[in-house]
Amino acid sequence: MLWVDKIVSDICKNIDKCPKSNGALIVRDEKTVSGKVHVGSMRGVAIHSIISDTLNDEGVKSKFLYEINDFDPMDDVPSYLDQNLYKQHLGKRLEDVPSPDGKAKNFAEYYAKDYIEVIQNAEFDAEFYRLSDVYKSGKMDKAIDIALRNAQKIREIYKRVSGSEKPNDWLPLNVKCKHCGKISATKVTSFDGNKVTYTCMQDAVNWMKGCGYSGEINPFGGNGSLPWKVEWAAKFAVFNVAIEGGGKDHCTKGGSRDVANAIAREVFNITTLPYNVPYEFFLIGGAKMSSSKGRGSSAREVSDLLPKKIFRFLLLSKKPMQAINFDPGGDTIPVLFDQYDKIAKSFWNGDNDDFTRLFELVHKFNPPKSKMYLPRFSIVAVLSQMPHVNIENEFAKMKGQPLNDEELSELRERIAFAKRWLEKYAPEKYVFKLQNKLPESAKNLSNEQKHALALLLDFVKNSKEISGQEMHTKLHDIKRETNINPKDLFGAIYLILLGKDNGPKAGWFLSVLDKKMLCSRLEEALNTSV
Repeated sequence: MLWVDKIVSDICKNIDKCPKSNGALIVRDEKTVSGKVHVGSMRGVAIHSIISDTLNDEGVKSKFLYEINDFDPMDDVPSYLDQNLYKQHLGKRLEDVPSPDGKAKNFAEYYAKDYIEVIQNAEFDAEFYRLSDVYKSGKMDKAIDIALRNAQKIREIYKRVSGSEKPNDWLPLNVKCKHCGKISATKVTSFDGNKVTYTCMQDAVNWMKGCGYSGEINPFGGNGSLPWKVEWAAKFAVFNVAIEGGGKDHCTKGGSRDVANAIAREVFNITTLPYNVPYEFFLIGGAKMSSSKGRGSSAREVSDLLPKKIFRFLLLSKKPMQAINFDPGGDTIPVLFDQYDKIAKSFWNGDNDDFTRLFELVHKFNPPKSKMYLPRFSIVAVLSQMPHVNIENEFAKMKGQPLNDEELSELRERIAFAKRWLEKYAPEKYVFKLQNKLPESAKNLSNEQKHALALLLDFVKNSKEISGQEMHTKLHDIKRETNINPKDLFGAIYLILLGKDNGPKAGWFLSVLDKKMLCSRLEEALNTSV
C-alpha cells in the first residue's frame, strides 16, 4: 500500500473524532514568503494536497487550505536584493515591505504570486489565503484575547514542554509600533482587557533597532499577532484543522509541534489535535535551503527544469520521512525519468502494486491508458547535442516502428527539457560537442589503442548499417581480441571524437554517427605519429 493510502486509511479509522468545517475535513499548510520560495516548501504542499485529494477520492469530503504568511516580519534581506534599500525595512511585516518590482501589492505578494503559479501548474489543488486578511478580519481576535489572559499558563507550557523559560512579564503578543511600523522590537508590557501597552525596544534583537517609542494600542483587528508557536495552536482552533503535518525539525520531542499541541489542548481547549504527518527535508545537493538567504534552487527553478508529471513524481515518490535529495548538476534528472518510465510500464502492464498506484497519483488519477514507447532521457540528452542526427528517426529505429502522435509529443517534450538541463546544470559526462577535427589530445595514442581503432575502422567500412547493439558487441569483441584495458579503448574513442576521455555509451553513440565522418576521423587518428 502506497504511503498516502496508509495515511488516509489511518485517518478514516478515527473519522468520527476528526473536527469538521461545513462537513469537510480541513487539511492545512503554510509558507512565510520572505523571498524566492525554495523548492523544499513544495514537499508540504505535495503531501497535504495528495492526502486531501485521496480523501475526496475515497468519498470523504476534504478541503486543503494553504496560508501565504505575509504577517511575519522581514528578519533578513535576501542576498539577491539591494541590501541598503531593504535594511530599513527589517522588523516590519512582510505586507508592509515594498515589492521589488514596485508593482505588486507588497513584498510577500510579489514572491507569493510566482510560488502559487508553480503550485497550480503542478496541479496541487489548494485554497489560498493570506494571514494578514485573517488577522484584520478579526478571526484571530478571540484567540489573542484568550492567549493574553492565559499568559502565565503559556509561559509554563513553554518551560515544561521545551525547556524555554520566558520572563515573568512576557506576554504572548507582537504589536506593530505606531511610530516606526516595526513588530520585531516591540515588547508588550500589560493588557487591561481592551488595550495593551508596549515599548519599541532599541536592543530587542541584534539585527535591527527599535525606535524607543512607548504607547498603547488595541491588540485586535490586525494590530497585534501571536508568537509563532502560540499562533500555530490558535490556527488549529480558528480553522478547525483536522490534518496538518510539518517538517521533522518541528516535530522532534519538545519541539514546536509539541509546544503548539500543548497550548492547543490546555489554552484553546482543543480535544482532538490535528493528525500530524512529519516529513523529511527536501535537499539540494545534500544541503537544506533558506528562502531569505537565497541558497539552493527555488520552486520555480526546479519546476521549470522538469515536465509536470516528473515534478509531481519527484515530490510524491518517497515516503514523507524519506529525504528528497535533488541535485540538478548530477544524475538526479536522468534517474528521475528512468524511474518514471519504470512505474509507467508497471501501470501499463496491469501490475497491482505501488508503482501503478503512484503513476495514477502522478497523473492526478487520470493516467494515460495507452501503452507508449518512452525514449530514455539520457539518450535524448546525447542526441539533442548531435545536429546531424534526426532524433525522431533514431528513436523510431529503437522502437522498431514509427512513433505515434503521443510518442512524438513525449519525445519532443523530453528534447526541450534535455536542452534546458544541458544548458544550465548537466554534469560534464552528459555534455559534449563533436569536434570538427582531430583534437590535439588525441594525437598521442598508444600503439595498442591504434590497433584497436584499426579493427574498429575495418568493421565500420565493411558494414552497411550498424545498430547500437551490433556496435556494442563489436567493441567488446575488439576488447577481448586485443586484451586492451577498457578505459584505454573507450578513452581513445572519446578523445578522437569529443576531445575528452569520457562520453555517452560508446556502442550506441558510434552507431548514430555519420559513417563517412567516423571513418575519416578513425583514419586521421591512425595516421598520426606517437
